[in-house]
Amino acid sequence: MKGTPSMGEKSGKKNMIYCRRCGKRTMNLNKRKCASCGFGKSRKLRGYKWNKKLKRR
Repeated sequence: MKGTPSMGEKSGKKNMIYCRRCGKRTMNLNKRKCASCGFGKSRKLRGYKWNKKLKRR
């Protein structure tokens, strides 16, 4: 069967947990790095120039 009964098999599994550095729920368990701050990938905080432009407005 497909649909609603299949969704029960997905319960209880976690992919993202809370990050130790930024506190957001963006730490990937499989990749072992945070999508928001970059913890686990590098010591520097993750940031891009296009992101800083958005913060100025």
